[in-house]
Amino acid sequence: MSQITPVILSGGSGTRLWPLSRTGRPKQLLSLTAAETMLQLTARRVPASEGFAPPIVVANAAHADMIEQQLEQAGIDDATLILEPVGRNTAPAIALAALALPRDALMLVMPSDHVIQDVSAFRQAIAAATPLVEQGWLATFGITPDGPETGYGYIERGETLAPGVARVESFVEKPDRDTAEAYLATGRYSWNGGIFLFGAGAYLDALERHASDMLATVRKAMETATREGNRIFPERHAFAASPGQAVDYAVMEKADRVAVVPVEMGWSDVGSWDALHAISDQDDLGNTSHGEVFAIDTKRCMIRGEGPVVAAVGVKDLIVIATPDAVLIMPRGASQEVKRAIEALRKDGHITLDRAL
Repeated sequence: MSQITPVILSGGSGTRLWPLSRTGRPKQLLSLTAAETMLQLTARRVPASEGFAPPIVVANAAHADMIEQQLEQAGIDDATLILEPVGRNTAPAIALAALALPRDALMLVMPSDHVIQDVSAFRQAIAAATPLVEQGWLATFGITPDGPETGYGYIERGETLAPGVARVESFVEKPDRDTAEAYLATGRYSWNGGIFLFGAGAYLDALERHASDMLATVRKAMETATREGNRIFPERHAFAASPGQAVDYAVMEKADRVAVVPVEMGWSDVGSWDALHAISDQDDLGNTSHGEVFAIDTKRCMIRGEGPVVAAVGVKDLIVIATPDAVLIMPRGASQEVKRAIEALRKDGHITLDRAL
């Protein structure tokens, strides 16, 4: 198998897990599912001992010191950091990494804040996709659905290209529940988890074909970038001029040779407090807790205390997140509504959205 360079995307602001996750310290830099942070867990899935090249992390420049410190703590001291002066979504971010690599390099593009519990299955899926990627295909990894989820995009599989690999028939937007149930009934659909494998040259060629203005601005930003040790700083004004677009829309939905590897690997994007509750260890009454928490006659709650003692008595189906400067309380099942709290706080000028704990 060709050596693969992990490209870890770490530019998100992480507000869906407020008040623990903040703009100044988003969820990928937090320990949510284990003692290590999400970023550290992501980097550890693709170690040099398994034949992977040193990683490239594309990140918000404001997080550079924290990222370097966390990678060093995880025993990774050879990463390259490409530091975005402004956020422009995933397609330009991936182009930055592709331009920093030889054209024949293979890139494994991963979000920094996802959970993958079965790392062996993930690596097997990578191995299955690699031969086609070496021939110029763009590959994505389809998550095996465990229900009619309406919060994810879907990938429809077409003809079989190789064992465990199919041509992508179509990418589908987030469906309503009836449509999602119909997708599952066919057995041909996977969730779109936003993980990709392709050659740097193949990606740049596809970008040239389908989003040439984006490639031109990102190329200019890298040609005029400054470098400090392992850090690359794309030129601010050139990169800011790039259209902001997700890689799915800019490239994957338009390219001709796109493959999907369906894989069941215990994946979660940890996109809400409900999602974190679902993958966390629960007691006999369905509660999950973290920190100094006392739950009495309490059922199916997620309670997290980051500093203050939290006592819950006689409640059920609640999410309670307490940090030293903010407390969130909401019903379970409604955690996507945290954005309403954020909008109200932002309108009121609260600094708790941005300040790192």
